[in-house]
Amino acid sequence: MAYCKFQADQLFTGYRFLDGPHTLVTDEKGTILDMITGKADDSTQRFSGILMPGHVNTHCHLELSHLRNRILPGQGLTRFISSVMQLPQPEQQERAQHMASADREMYRNGIVATGDISNGPYSMEQKAKSAIRWYNFLEIINLDEAKAEEQVERYRRMEDEFMRALPPGSATALSPHAIYSVSPRTFALINENTGGKTVTIHNQECADEDELFIKGKGSFIDFYSSIGRHSLPFPVSGKSSIRTWLPYFNNGQTIVLVHNTYMPEEDIIFANTYALQNGLQLIYCLCPNANQYIEESLPPVDLFVKHNCTVALGTDSYGSNGQLSITREMAAIHKSFPHIEIATLLQWATLNGAKALQWENDIGRFEKGRRPGVVLLQNDLSASQRVI
Repeated sequence: MAYCKFQADQLFTGYRFLDGPHTLVTDEKGTILDMITGKADDSTQRFSGILMPGHVNTHCHLELSHLRNRILPGQGLTRFISSVMQLPQPEQQERAQHMASADREMYRNGIVATGDISNGPYSMEQKAKSAIRWYNFLEIINLDEAKAEEQVERYRRMEDEFMRALPPGSATALSPHAIYSVSPRTFALINENTGGKTVTIHNQECADEDELFIKGKGSFIDFYSSIGRHSLPFPVSGKSSIRTWLPYFNNGQTIVLVHNTYMPEEDIIFANTYALQNGLQLIYCLCPNANQYIEESLPPVDLFVKHNCTVALGTDSYGSNGQLSITREMAAIHKSFPHIEIATLLQWATLNGAKALQWENDIGRFEKGRRPGVVLLQNDLSASQRVI
């Protein structure tokens, strides 16, 4: 067996930094064999920076990779959605070229696993040959209550297609896009079909999302009118959006709440309490660069820390981000919240993302027998690269 030895300024395990110099030992495929205390020997590759497990991108839209530099920033969420809908759909060959480029960038930056939104089969071929492991969230958008069964059955067939096309170790789950784009019956059917799985949902990405369900007002009313719809897919509840949709889930799911840009403290407390009482696991996925691009705002990161939330990181798509790099997401948080410890950010980028996708037994941490990938992160969080 060939051995690989690596040492850097610091070694982060997925949980913490190790004190003093340590050498990480792997086989030629990256399986962790040991972590040895002491200075490097002549057979050790020495780096400047931080050695850490491979990054997990908990939220991405690979199939939207063709949107790079095509949507103006700072428009707000409803105009962003309208822009995505109005742009012409590319031919599959063009879409495939952009997806391949995005896949390569994520791999180079050290991403080993991705929770990816899929609205169609467009990304299957790229994922089948990718070196990244994919959890495919088959995102259902259905405003029509009467078509709930039909739409869910359509996505169940797509789920079968994904599982046949992708290598062992991949995963799929039906998921709702957001409370403002999915009917009540559709939510109930998704709950029935996802017991024990990880599902994801865009949550409180803009202030108007809450206004829609509390008061029946805001920019979503104009958005619905623009697409010819004159009734809401969900009745006004008088409650915030998460208090409206979360009670539809009670089937042992891990739920990845994405963005959470306008989530108040009382809703964090509500969500965590509901999850504890109903056997759910909540993951709060932050995509700060996309939040700044679309809404020119950042989520209340300190509140998630205060309430011991499990936080993970995502990139969103090229439509709302100039790069697909978990390192750049960490750097964005560090710039605005410098008091949050680097070790905390690194855990969000690794172990917590692995927990979100229920792959923490394989990736996200350095432990003997695991193969999480090895990434070199610059000490100033400016860049990262895959080592093995």
